Amino acid sequence: MVLVAVVFAVLQLANVTGRDTPDTKNYLSYALGLRGEDKRGAAATTIDYVCAGKASIARRNQSVDVIRFHLPSPTRRATEECRREQWRQVDGRLRAGQTAGHTVPFMPSRFMRIFEARPGYPVLLVPFVTVLGVTWGLWAAGVLVTVVGGVLAFLVLRTVRAPARVALTGQVLFLVLPCGTTAMRPMTEGLLLALTLAALWGCALALEGRVRTGAALVGGSLLLLFTVKHSQALFLGVCLAGACLVIGGRRARRRGARPVLRGVWQELGRPLRTVAAVAGCAVVATVLAARVLRYPSESESLQDLLTGHFGRPDRSRPWREFLHLQANFWVEWLRRRLWDPLFLAALAAGAWGALRQRPAFGVLVLAAAFTGVLNQAGHPDINIYGDRLIVLAWLLPVLGLPLLLERAAGPRAQLSGTVPGPLRRDASVSR
Repeated sequence: MVLVAVVFAVLQLANVTGRDTPDTKNYLSYALGLRGEDKRGAAATTIDYVCAGKASIARRNQSVDVIRFHLPSPTRRATEECRREQWRQVDGRLRAGQTAGHTVPFMPSRFMRIFEARPGYPVLLVPFVTVLGVTWGLWAAGVLVTVVGGVLAFLVLRTVRAPARVALTGQVLFLVLPCGTTAMRPMTEGLLLALTLAALWGCALALEGRVRTGAALVGGSLLLLFTVKHSQALFLGVCLAGACLVIGGRRARRRGARPVLRGVWQELGRPLRTVAAVAGCAVVATVLAARVLRYPSESESLQDLLTGHFGRPDRSRPWREFLHLQANFWVEWLRRRLWDPLFLAALAAGAWGALRQRPAFGVLVLAAAFTGVLNQAGHPDINIYGDRLIVLAWLLPVLGLPLLLERAAGPRAQLSGTVPGPLRRDASVSR
């Protein structure tokens, strides 16, 4: 496990710069503000980092351009153009007095409030950019978060008694699939993936009889998720609680009982009842805390989407337009996925492996992966940078495909990897 993590970290030296996205400058300026820099100092440092990345990409692109590869390096020109553009946006807003909060005003204040409500990732960046500088600090933070995500995938699979080589397969899949690529970018998605895996680890521990430890891990993960992106904490809490009820309903039907709420709750057993209670409490706490802290509401997020980050007047009928856009988006999304069906095939295979090999845990994995679909549904913009919004759905093949391979390997491979420890008492989740 450690060797895989080290090899991955060494390979990431190939791309130290050029990983940033439009959101990176907001998180970086937030971290610099937490470190004590004033707005202009934070803006200068952030703009230098962003423009250095753009210049690096411009130079690399030209070096392989069949027409322009022999021309002088565009680094200086790209850097100057980038700085002029970025300072034109920031300088006017600073002069106009848009200096509240920790972030530098790269966008209108209503848009920047969305990032002010996400302190978790900037807090993580502070020690890295302080000790290593901005460029190497962001790179090192990305490596750490991604490696931790891979290790958590390994631990989750080992906890549900998968053989070591099966668990290593899950770790490698996390690093090489788009979830690893996205986690390496200086954005919140890496932390979202790692914390979601930590919550699933807690669910696995609860199913294996370590209920208190598992519940604490689920609750702690949801709490940290609130600081990183509170909508993800809400989605994960709802999905985990709903998954527990689905498991209880299926067990009730197998016993011939009516799947009413009381009967479903009784069928869950102590481990899943505890997970459901923790997740349900986290949902209520997330909603209340977001209201108390006056975080941007869903209607504000809707206006941000439909007005191009508040660059146009607010829409008078946002929900009607949103639903219309939803229908169009998913038709186009499905068309593109059928053209390149790797993602859909990986989801199907991952679901098959997880549900066939570990039915109860598989439902929980399916629920966690579904938060990626909910996240994408909340932002039906086909032009958003890559597929980062739905990246959490890749956790299904990360954890499900190794279990499918375990099934294909036969009983000898399964028995050879048995984890020492007491047998599980819950017969409904045993193999």
